[in-house]
Amino acid sequence: MDSLALTAVLAAIVTWCVLAGRLQPAGLTAPIVFVACGWVFADVFGLFDLEVEPELVKLVAEVTLVWILFADASRVRLRQFRRDLNTYVRLLGVGLPLTIALGAGAAMIVIGFDPWAALLVGAALAPTDAALGAPVMSNPHVPARVRRALNVESGLNDGIATPIVLVAIAGVATAEGVLGVESPGGAVLSLLVGLVAGIVIGGVGGTVSRLAGKRGWLSEELAGPAVLALALLAYTAALLVDGNGFVAAFVAGLVFGNTAGSSGEKEVYFVDQSGDVASMISWLVFGALAVPVIQDQWSWTVLLYAVLSLTVVRMLPVAIALLGAGFDRFSVVFIGWFGPRGLASVIFALIVLEDLHAVGTEVVAVISLTVLLSVLAHGLAAVPAANRYVSAGRPTDASPEPDQASGRAAG
Repeated sequence: MDSLALTAVLAAIVTWCVLAGRLQPAGLTAPIVFVACGWVFADVFGLFDLEVEPELVKLVAEVTLVWILFADASRVRLRQFRRDLNTYVRLLGVGLPLTIALGAGAAMIVIGFDPWAALLVGAALAPTDAALGAPVMSNPHVPARVRRALNVESGLNDGIATPIVLVAIAGVATAEGVLGVESPGGAVLSLLVGLVAGIVIGGVGGTVSRLAGKRGWLSEELAGPAVLALALLAYTAALLVDGNGFVAAFVAGLVFGNTAGSSGEKEVYFVDQSGDVASMISWLVFGALAVPVIQDQWSWTVLLYAVLSLTVVRMLPVAIALLGAGFDRFSVVFIGWFGPRGLASVIFALIVLEDLHAVGTEVVAVISLTVLLSVLAHGLAAVPAANRYVSAGRPTDASPEPDQASGRAAG
């Protein structure tokens, strides 16, 4: 990437950060803006060609996913988790597996994918992203219980789906004879190694951080960068022992958040902010790479699947999972609809593109079109849908719960 392209990217980031407070109430979100920027920079002005820089694309994708997984998991406090445990178990233990299964089945029937490719699409599109529904997460008109459900679900489902996505990539690579990707059996073993590595590094990191803070050894100015490095350390250390770095980062974040004490929240905020910048770049890269792939692989069946993924594939499992959970019908529909596909799915698509090359282009097209539709539909519908709670006369909260809106939701 030359100086002109880098300057354009940095200028876009600065411009968005300065104007976000003005643009977000109008329905514009960071994903909408940066996808558009990526497409304009690459296809209209020809500022960069990321297809000839695969290592740069993969580096951006992997670092962004590591920070997302770590930060999302670190915000889950087990003591608070118990408050709505039944809801979270339903969404993550019933709704998420059903969504993946239904998405995979639809991919086989509608598009004709083989089982591994279908599982890859179903798992990659199952995670939700609170960032696309930021106005929902901070809107006092939406009941706190609904916001908590959406926030915790989006914080954990990407980490749960990641192992399935990686095993599915390995399955596609084995079936298609793609070299350089481990077998499904090897992928499963690396997941277990990554789990152990994440527990160890997250536990040690959280304990050391808490004790250093108590003794006055921890510099407030450097605490944030230390946790930022810890997230990457979990990833690289897992790779050194042939483990899965993404699983290690997610588990390390979960353990760190519950062992570091109250000071850990402030430290993780630095990871959030760094992740915000990385996510803007990832959305831009997505716009530059995915839009041409969609154009090349376009078909009515791909569009049909994308629409089904955002509606039936998401909303039916949520409705089943929340039966008898105490939510009124409007809230069940609301939670089902606000399952926007976002950054995790984008990162998965970029990894597929770099690992599977031409073999994965149709899979990437399906994921990309679904995310693109989600960026527009969920980004623009967030404010009107949240305000429906008032117009429908349903009980709301006087103010948002500040601890529930994630850092990425603010971006």
